[in-house]
Amino acid sequence: MNKISPLAYIDPDAKIGENCEIGPFCYVDRGVVIGDNNVLMNSVTLLYGTRMGNGNTVFPGAVIGAIPQDLKFKGEDTTAEIGDNNTIRENVTINRGTAAKGKTVVGSGNLFMEAVHIAHDALVGNGCIVGNTTKLAGEVIVDDYAIISASVLVHQFCRIGSYVMIGGGTRTGQDVPPFVMAAREPVAFCGLNVVGLRRRGFSSEMIENIHSAYRLLYQRGKLRDECLAQIEREVPMSKEIEYILDFVKTSKRGIIK
Repeated sequence: MNKISPLAYIDPDAKIGENCEIGPFCYVDRGVVIGDNNVLMNSVTLLYGTRMGNGNTVFPGAVIGAIPQDLKFKGEDTTAEIGDNNTIRENVTINRGTAAKGKTVVGSGNLFMEAVHIAHDALVGNGCIVGNTTKLAGEVIVDDYAIISASVLVHQFCRIGSYVMIGGGTRTGQDVPPFVMAAREPVAFCGLNVVGLRRRGFSSEMIENIHSAYRLLYQRGKLRDECLAQIEREVPMSKEIEYILDFVKTSKRGIIK
């Protein structure tokens, strides 16, 4: 049974699942679809195009599904798709997609802290933590289990790899490869996210192999293709090493230095 405040507005065309709580002054627009066991605290706004899974908690002032802040947007019928069991804190904004991809997608089990912005056509994976006031520009990709600290600015089209830790206040216009720490001004590779990898159950042997790969990747005096070839020759292959190689080879903006 749903618990919906009489002070909330739910459009008759919206679809609400079971056991949801919707607080006062919430606004749920036409065509919105939300699943079961969601909690919308007071003053949450879900606009046209929002698709929400199950078990999410959305704090006051959050706005999901607003049209993109992109002058190329011409009113396309796009979506903002949210998975399950996310915590979306106060004043978070998640815009819907444009004609570029048609949708903004957020996975499951993420924590978005106060005033995070996720722009049009972004793709955020699962288990990520994004700190206060961090801004992800259009078509950014964040892979699973990334940790992005407070007040980070990520340029459009950048990709953030899995299991990274990005320091507070960092600005990046390049891709951040998986398993690393990134910080400083300008942004730079700061070693492996060893603590995070250990917490996630990576073995000492695997951490050492990843370390070897990055030692070769960031060696001075060699071209990137030469470094990648040396990794393929010298580091025991695994899905983690393959992920690093594929990430670097397919990077469109280049990886951080």
